[in-house]
Amino acid sequence: MDSVFKALADPTRRLLLDRLREHNGQTLRELCERLDMARQSATQHLDILVGANLVTVVRRGRERLHYLNPTPIHEIEERWISGFDRPRLQAISAIKHQAEEYAMSNAPTPVPDYVYVTYIRASAEQVWQALTDADLTARYWGHANVSDWQPGSAWEHRRADGSGKIDVVGRVLQAEPPTRLVITFDDAPDAESPREPSVVTFLVEPHHDIVRLTVTHENLPNQEMLGGISAGWPAVLANLKSLLETGEVLPQAPWEMSRAHT
Repeated sequence: MDSVFKALADPTRRLLLDRLREHNGQTLRELCERLDMARQSATQHLDILVGANLVTVVRRGRERLHYLNPTPIHEIEERWISGFDRPRLQAISAIKHQAEEYAMSNAPTPVPDYVYVTYIRASAEQVWQALTDADLTARYWGHANVSDWQPGSAWEHRRADGSGKIDVVGRVLQAEPPTRLVITFDDAPDAESPREPSVVTFLVEPHHDIVRLTVTHENLPNQEMLGGISAGWPAVLANLKSLLETGEVLPQAPWEMSRAHT
């Protein structure tokens, strides 16, 4: 955590994080324009934030997009904010947010993309199989992800409780085993008013005996879904990591812990 606190100690780096919180996925040029900062200075600050895992860089063609990674700050919260204090602090935060909403205009606020990064002791092929094998996803996700995983094919997120209920559907946009999978993600397939589905990208980057798995969730329809996946993806990926590294999922479903502390 020393690198995290060192990175957060500088007001310019905190400002960079604020700008990414307002609009995630910016290029270096966009960040420099918004901060009136020289490219070299911004690069130095971003390198420190990346080194502290507070910012994740995702390559899109020739561009490097910068995303805020909340994981280290979440770990600080988990370490120093006890379960006893959390309900009181959440109540104070809710009052603050409600007051701010009253003070703001009624103009719609854009929903930022969500990015999560985790490191797993496994091969890229093992991670790919864990993402696409229906039996494995049923073990760590509670849902079987069913598809032939060919570009253009449909995929289904079926409950593994025997009901066969499908909670999410979508299509495979890109499949480049074992490093890149892009799918649409429709969590309301039976809604009366259909909406454009969100998009999930799994990027698997091997390095010796480990991989870096980056999950990017884009085109989110509202803040409610952002809140849901912000709790859901860390839980699912923690279970995946445990399964690949130990052969077993976590003793309790991690998403149940999120509900218990709500």
